[in-house]
Amino acid sequence: MKFFVDTADTTEIKELAATGLIDGVTTNPSLITKSGRDFKEVIAEICDLTEGHVSAEVVATEWEAMVEEGKKLQAIAPNVAVKLPLTMDGLRACRELANMGTAVNVTLCFSANQALLAAKAGAAYISPFIGRLDDINIDGMELIEEIRVIYDNYMFETEILAASIRSANHVKLSALAGADVATVPPNVLKGLANHPLTDKGLAAFLADAAKGGVKV
Repeated sequence: MKFFVDTADTTEIKELAATGLIDGVTTNPSLITKSGRDFKEVIAEICDLTEGHVSAEVVATEWEAMVEEGKKLQAIAPNVAVKLPLTMDGLRACRELANMGTAVNVTLCFSANQALLAAKAGAAYISPFIGRLDDINIDGMELIEEIRVIYDNYMFETEILAASIRSANHVKLSALAGADVATVPPNVLKGLANHPLTDKGLAAFLADAAKGGVKV
C-alpha cells in the first residue's frame, strides 16, 4: 500500500519524507487556507519535497473552468495530480484532462457507482471518504471492498485512494480491503509505529543493556 500524507504543512511533509514512508501528498482548499500562504506557492514547495503525486484541487464547478484551472495547476510541477469533485462536470473535466496526460484524483466519492464512473472517465485515483461515511453510520470499508471488486472485474487501472482516514484502524482495514493508497493525517501516520508492548520491550532491553554495561 502507498501512503500519501494529507496536509499542506511543509514542515510535517519534510519530516515524513525523510523517513521514506510517504509516496505522495494530498491537499485541499481547506488545508491550504489553514497554512495562511499563497496557494500556488505551497503546492510548488510540496512538489519539491516528494517525487510522488501531489493532489491540488480546483475551485471551479463548471467543467470548462475546471479544465482551465487543472491546466494551471499541472503547470506548477509535473507531479501535480489535479483534484476534481465527483460531479458530472467533474467527470467531464476528468476525461478532458486525462486525455491530455494529466493525472486526476476524483474526490468526494461515497458510492461504488460513483467510483465506476470515475474509472470510466479516466481517473488516476478515486478518493472514497471513509470517515465521513462512518459519521452517518455507514461502514466506509464496505465501499472500499465494493470498489475493489468492481475495478478488478473490469481491470480498471484507477487506484483506490482511501481518504478521510481518522485512525490507525482505518489504515489497517483499508489495506485489508485492498485500497491501493491511504492518505493519512501526519499524526495518524506517525501513530502507526506505536504499540505499548514495543515501548515496554524497548525499556526492558535498555535497562538490561545499562545493567550489563553494553556499549556499541
